[in-house]
Amino acid sequence: MFLSDDLLSRIHSRAAAVDRDNVFPDEDLKELKDAGYLTAFVPTEYGGAGLSIEEICQEQTRLAQAAPATALSINMHQIIVGLGRHLVENGVESGKQILEGAVNGDVFAFGISEPGNDLVLFGSITEAKPDGESGYSFHGLKIFTSLSPVWTQLMTFGRDDSGADGPHSVFALLRREDGGFTINDDWDTVGMRGTQSNSTRLEGAHAPASQVLQRVAPGPSKEPVVFGIFAHFELFLAATYLGIGNRAIEVAADKVKTRKSVLHQDVYANDPDIQWRLASAALRMNSATAEVTLLARDLQDGRDRGDLWYPQLSAAKNAAAEASLYAVDQAIRSSGGSSYSNSNELSRLYRDVLAGLFQPSDQESLHGSWANVVLGPVEKQDKRN
Repeated sequence: MFLSDDLLSRIHSRAAAVDRDNVFPDEDLKELKDAGYLTAFVPTEYGGAGLSIEEICQEQTRLAQAAPATALSINMHQIIVGLGRHLVENGVESGKQILEGAVNGDVFAFGISEPGNDLVLFGSITEAKPDGESGYSFHGLKIFTSLSPVWTQLMTFGRDDSGADGPHSVFALLRREDGGFTINDDWDTVGMRGTQSNSTRLEGAHAPASQVLQRVAPGPSKEPVVFGIFAHFELFLAATYLGIGNRAIEVAADKVKTRKSVLHQDVYANDPDIQWRLASAALRMNSATAEVTLLARDLQDGRDRGDLWYPQLSAAKNAAAEASLYAVDQAIRSSGGSSYSNSNELSRLYRDVLAGLFQPSDQESLHGSWANVVLGPVEKQDKRN
């Protein structure tokens, strides 16, 4: 494993305070940087450790077991590094700057989501204005921009309506020192508080031509920038939520081995109902882990899943998020009323795991995709006939 147990133990020891104080885990970031984790996914030829997609998934799960909010934050950086790898592997030279930037100490953040926009990656309501020299300035509001206090480069996108070829999505990197944006101090959430995913208003933030990654037609596609973002986002998000479910089972297992029933004069670990609860949680986690692992291997190996890639990636994320939510629920039920206290780790895990309900792809989008897989495009019938 890449991250040492000692490092993860120290990160875990700070997680409760980060959550309570609603602050960014600066110490965690420093230690992860020092350990080389922000370059772990960079190929060795660019100066990184060259970990595979499956290995990064495993590390994200372990990191989330220690501190979910820290893992979710760093997750966004790893997604952009994964995008850089995917672009380069598919002949898009603009991806090299991501890999080189990570090695040179850049921290990448993810500026995609917008308020009320359920197209998410497949169409922006942010305006991308061309500058006449193949660069763009961006105008709009981005939400859930994790790592907002510390990012040095923000990967974002907007809609360019200027071309004769119709609207296009423009993906680009913005440098913090270039300005043109305001970060709002508005991250006061139920869980995942340490991510500090403040909203970011782009007020003409400029990306010169050298920082434009791709300009592509809106919608799901096999364009490297779109698929590269989507695939790594779904898999790394899934891996992160797996860590929460795994940790909840660990906490509950420790608790029921010492929690004693007055009625039965025995520990709850010997209660068949409690055994069933925790075993059912572990079974759900086992299945979700297998699904994420298989997709990670196929993505790494470049296996062709055709039109099933998008729905299957969405399914893996949802499987992980739902399995983890179920695992936390069963862990709380097994542990008793003490888990309702804010000082109990299960309480924090419960709040953190809820974030998985809202992050793309949500269940509505997932079921729509799979209805299309199963039924094909369904034409609406004319009710007058």
